[in-house]
Amino acid sequence: MRRTPGTDTARWQSVLRRAGEHDGAFVFAVRTTGIYCRPSCPARRPRRENVTFFADAATAEQAGFRACRRCRPQAALAPGLLTVQRVCRYLETHRDQPVTLTRLAAHVGLSPFHLQRSFKATLGLSPRQYAAACRARAFRAALQRGRPVTEAVYAAGFGSPGAVRHPEQALGMAPGQLRRGGERQTVYFATARCSLGSLLVAATDIGVCAVELGSTREEVQARLRERLTRATLVHDPKRLAAWIGALRLSLAGATPPPQLPLDVQATAFQWRVWRELQSIARGTTRSYAEVARALGSPAAVRAVAGACARNPVALLIPCHRVVRSDGALGGYRWGLERKQKLLAAERRP
Repeated sequence: MRRTPGTDTARWQSVLRRAGEHDGAFVFAVRTTGIYCRPSCPARRPRRENVTFFADAATAEQAGFRACRRCRPQAALAPGLLTVQRVCRYLETHRDQPVTLTRLAAHVGLSPFHLQRSFKATLGLSPRQYAAACRARAFRAALQRGRPVTEAVYAAGFGSPGAVRHPEQALGMAPGQLRRGGERQTVYFATARCSLGSLLVAATDIGVCAVELGSTREEVQARLRERLTRATLVHDPKRLAAWIGALRLSLAGATPPPQLPLDVQATAFQWRVWRELQSIARGTTRSYAEVARALGSPAAVRAVAGACARNPVALLIPCHRVVRSDGALGGYRWGLERKQKLLAAERRP
């Protein structure tokens, strides 16, 4: 029986020696190329800091990576995961049609109940949510290629322009602005000193689109410019004074995170994870595995971790309250010392 290496260090050693016996036990993804591979892939080894591990190909694809054409890691999937992948491909190629669960089940030879349960356990989404995410992804791609909004709506498979703003799409900025890659989008920002260093809050007319922590004002402003390369950035402390003040009180442990309006982009699964994070009580923590189980997707632990890592408004969506199953802090975009201080501040009476 094939055993999965128990730690990322062991997985990396398997990748370095191209361990064919671990094909199917996990895949590794390379952030700089956007590609994932099986451990035995003959391609040149990447740098360790660019590598992320996933339990299977389906989870890697859910995180946005593409399969390697040399080692074809999809072929290492277990039969159940291959079925889920077949369903995904079917939904992706039938975006413009109303695909029922009964029709999907007949396509792969399963009962509707079994298909729904296995699909959600693997990806953390129902087939219906995955289909909605496919349409949203196609819509964004069409806009970014310069197609008019109305054309993009129907090309993506939406039945009408009104369907685009369904909550599951979570498009963030307006469609016309998205089509121009963020050009002419005005983003207001302000910085302030707080208990964890320098705090930056950025917002559109809709809501907060970015929160940053760093050592200096220059550092957090540089990160904002890297994230929003085409937006018009306007320094407006007066406009954001109330929100900055509320966040500073929260960081000091005096109040819960403020419930501010948000303007962020995310997949349906990421929104489900983030909503679950917002339900974690102040002063408590949950493990990545517990969050995955709460979503009804116990196998999606790494996908949960990926959603936490991609949270652009951390603090407002408290991903610092998620830790490893062994109690260790795990990762945090602004460093473990800040994560520890945040948790300590929230636990103070």
